[in-house]
Amino acid sequence: MTESKENYTLSTGGAVDYAVGDTTAVDTGRGGVLHRINKFLLLDSASSERYSNEDLDPVRPEMRTWNARHYALFWISDHLSVSGFRSAASVMAVGLSWRLALLCIALANIIQGVFIVLNGVVGAKYHIPFSIQARASFGPYLAYLMIAMRMIVAIFWYGIQAYTGAECVQSMIFAIWPSFHNVKNHLPASAHITTQFMTAYVIYFLFCLPLHYVGVHKVKWLFLLKSITTPIAAFAIMGWIVAKAGVGQNSLFDQGNTKQGSALGWAFMGSLYSNIGSGVTLMVNAPDYSRYSATKYSHYTTAVAVPFTATVITIIGVIAASGSKILFGQILWDPLLIIDHWTSRGGRAAAFFCAFSFFLSQLGLNIAANSLAAANDMNCLFPRYINIRRGQFIASFLGSWALTPWNILTSAPAFLNFMSGYSVWLGPLCGILVSDFYFVHKQKYNVYELYNFHGMYRYKFGFNWRAFLAFTIGWVPLLPGFIPTVSSIKSVPGMVHLYNLGFFYGFGAACLSYYVICYFFPAKETYLEVPVYMAEDSASFEDMESSSANEK
Repeated sequence: MTESKENYTLSTGGAVDYAVGDTTAVDTGRGGVLHRINKFLLLDSASSERYSNEDLDPVRPEMRTWNARHYALFWISDHLSVSGFRSAASVMAVGLSWRLALLCIALANIIQGVFIVLNGVVGAKYHIPFSIQARASFGPYLAYLMIAMRMIVAIFWYGIQAYTGAECVQSMIFAIWPSFHNVKNHLPASAHITTQFMTAYVIYFLFCLPLHYVGVHKVKWLFLLKSITTPIAAFAIMGWIVAKAGVGQNSLFDQGNTKQGSALGWAFMGSLYSNIGSGVTLMVNAPDYSRYSATKYSHYTTAVAVPFTATVITIIGVIAASGSKILFGQILWDPLLIIDHWTSRGGRAAAFFCAFSFFLSQLGLNIAANSLAAANDMNCLFPRYINIRRGQFIASFLGSWALTPWNILTSAPAFLNFMSGYSVWLGPLCGILVSDFYFVHKQKYNVYELYNFHGMYRYKFGFNWRAFLAFTIGWVPLLPGFIPTVSSIKSVPGMVHLYNLGFFYGFGAACLSYYVICYFFPAKETYLEVPVYMAEDSASFEDMESSSANEK
């Protein structure tokens, strides 16, 4: 993105000029290939003074295009997906009936929705991403560690969701050309992937790339399309199952709890923690989406859309799986496996439509939930060279090819358990962000100082020890319960139970301890009487609004 040089003024008792596009720091070297490459890669909008660029700066007014319906549509299409269909499978597998599984998933998503909205308020008010928000809580340098942690998990899940997207493509090809089932495999067994599936994987990857080029403030049309097609596909599959098999005898609806007493209670809590944990990443980087909000309240629809859509797709998944047991003699939690049985001419047309709908869902899900988050994090870590567009491309290549998700899914269960338990760290991180914004700084940030590495949020050497201590309190006690899930070390029941309460402990302990520490050891230099916003009447980073009365 090209931007002319402008001077940005910070008014905090003295004037400091921030020159955007200033390449002095990198243009003083001698000539040569490396120098020319460096100059070519350097972003025009990069500021070596503010450690920022155009994509990392607060979102300009003309780019705040997401209304309440756009957030609702995003979550509708996000949950009505292949992953949503499968959500009840793991819960019922540990011994819960379909009723308790439904309650567990609904409760987990209510909690997710509430915290996504709570942490998203920062983005809606100040129009900044998570990576900039983190500087207020952790200091600019400690924030880098938190940002890197979030970036790693986003890249990992990009690869996993790309694998699911390839499954959708494979089902689409099966529907068009049934002979694709008979494609000869030319890859060795050690590759853990067939020629057939690799073909589908490459097609999915190539379809993703153009969408990474489109700005997130413009990609909301995809969510609208997804929200129309995916519900039709999901209800079509359920309707076909009910018409063919019904939901009567010998179905999952007859299955009760296979555990009783305290064992059932802890199985419920473990499943609740697992389902909440899958959404902690979205809680942490909620400002990455809410920063595009047209008003302060546009993203509030998330609190309703998340639990509603998750509950609906869970019911559809249970009904479909129940009917599949009657029709095929086995429980199929995957809607793609169900539609692969539609082999008549009309059935194949319907199968293609359903697979295509889920394919669109995976495209949007991977862009919004994973590549955008990773790109924002890379943008903050390397602001002179990586903007959101470049970051999304880097995340797509790393997640899709460097991680080789087909190897992870087929031969690395310990690694999968590790990534599933990643909320051990993200829960406390989210707790500190919420505590800092609502209780410590009382929603009063100076948006200009967040971009000043030597300003009021520097703390001691760019490191807020209060946040580090609270973060440690939040995750260390969970380790004894977490380690047995990724190794052969014998577990201690009490520690496992604490781990099953992981989000509640990690978030709660970090949130409370951070507030208490700040109460007794306040960083008074970071406290404000009134918040400071980016000037609404300016498209640049040049003026201030220092009165809450001017807040819109």
